[in-house]
Amino acid sequence: MALAFDEYGRPFIIIREQEQKTRLRGLDAQKANISAGKAVARILRTSLGPKGMDKMLQSPDGDVTITNDGATILEQMDVDNQIAKLMVELSRSQDYEIGDGTTGVVVMAGALLEQAEKLLERGIHPIRIAEGYEMASRIAFEHLEHIAHKFEFSETDVEPLIQTCMTTLSSKILPAFGSGNSVNRCKRSMAEIAVKAVLAVADLERKDVNLELIKVEGKVGGKLEDTELIYGIVVDKDMSHPQMPKQIEDAKIAILTCPFEPPKPKTKHKVDIDSVEKFQTLREQERKYFDDMVQKCKDVGATLVICQWGFDDEANHLLMHRNLPAVRWVGGVELELIAIATGGRIVPRFQELTPEKLGRAGLVREKAFGTTKDRMIYIEHCANSRAVTIFIRGGNKMMIEETKRSLHDALCVARNLIRNKSIVYGGGSAEISCSIAVEAAADKYPGVEQYAIRAFADALDAIPMALAENSGLQPIETLSAVKSQQIKDNNSCCGIDCNDVGTNDMREQNVFETLIGKQQQILLATQVVKMILKIDDVISPFDY
Repeated sequence: MALAFDEYGRPFIIIREQEQKTRLRGLDAQKANISAGKAVARILRTSLGPKGMDKMLQSPDGDVTITNDGATILEQMDVDNQIAKLMVELSRSQDYEIGDGTTGVVVMAGALLEQAEKLLERGIHPIRIAEGYEMASRIAFEHLEHIAHKFEFSETDVEPLIQTCMTTLSSKILPAFGSGNSVNRCKRSMAEIAVKAVLAVADLERKDVNLELIKVEGKVGGKLEDTELIYGIVVDKDMSHPQMPKQIEDAKIAILTCPFEPPKPKTKHKVDIDSVEKFQTLREQERKYFDDMVQKCKDVGATLVICQWGFDDEANHLLMHRNLPAVRWVGGVELELIAIATGGRIVPRFQELTPEKLGRAGLVREKAFGTTKDRMIYIEHCANSRAVTIFIRGGNKMMIEETKRSLHDALCVARNLIRNKSIVYGGGSAEISCSIAVEAAADKYPGVEQYAIRAFADALDAIPMALAENSGLQPIETLSAVKSQQIKDNNSCCGIDCNDVGTNDMREQNVFETLIGKQQQILLATQVVKMILKIDDVISPFDY
């Protein structure tokens, strides 16, 4: 862009290749941006809550994903509009930071944009709206801390953690598979698995959890209830020779990243063999290499070899004859987890093998599944049980993938609770309570911001309203009944009774959410909406 002056000294703007660009200014630009943000929020609105619907997404190469996880839906959608991409980023940042609440944060941002549109039509300046939203988000943030409850749990009493994980799982795919009692049983067992896995790898003194130590594996077949937690590692491989022992107790494991092969010269080479003797000598030499390698493993006391690379039939045959079971083609990430779990060291050369570098496991076994020839290796009772595996079974691949996503959310929630023990009650009760508090605080602000603060309070009602709508209840009627009950009883635990239990009190229903997750939702949604409101000029390349 360049600024030029005509003969009367009046400035005019020249845009390079102006005829090839489209331009939206002022209110038109803001309205276009707002409608793009609302469109994305509208897609996710029906996926909110325990009765939320699932979305089926097909990728360009034909892969089908069925999910109601907000972050996954937006990741898989091919979004073209820049403002819509901001909403995708919004759910992604909620997913990275908290792990749960990815749908709610987008619905919240959509509601704030909708309210902002009404204020813009009244002629209120977008900056004043943004400032009002900022004030209101601070009020809501502090109010959440005020209504939060701290709960105590220990390694022996983990019931509060399980209840909170069950709330997270209730809006995921698990209730969709099964009916009546089996849902509850399945949800409970999944929540217990998530909590046990997190506690196994948690450092409670530092309040830190490394989720990388929890490996989530899936295998098609069986039913969802067969999902189990293994205090050790599961590797999707089998023993390299079918006659090797299938079970090894008190295993000493050599973890190798060097192949069972004769060394290859780096330079180009050619070997001329013109007699049987030379061939025999070469073969003997190769056999000696293999012999030495296997002998080195035996000398240090290894009873199982796990190798990152493959080995040919001759090495395999030798290993079998020398009673040294082996697993080949194990991935790098799995090798690291095995090393962490067994307390072993990854060895890059046979010369460096020493007894101290061996990993130790109480039991290594090969397990076969169903009538197929699928086998997996379980490494259990490890020296350091800080690496665990959640092994998921299910009827089809899509269900296993969705269960993995659900469990990821539950693991994140358990981790957040170990970091910060505060909870708020779910079912929209926290939002309604914040809405009442923000509405009451609006009177203290004399300026135009007061309108924006009231609009923020109305936007907070969007989440309980969506919950009621998705549960097949009368949205406005249900919301106003719960709101009046909260004001009358001064009880911030009243929420939407989505599961038709017969009580609005979320304490009785055991519906909890983490405080930091809720606070993050409000802060992130407000930040993105402020950013969108401040855009008043959109210059984009012209579409032919």
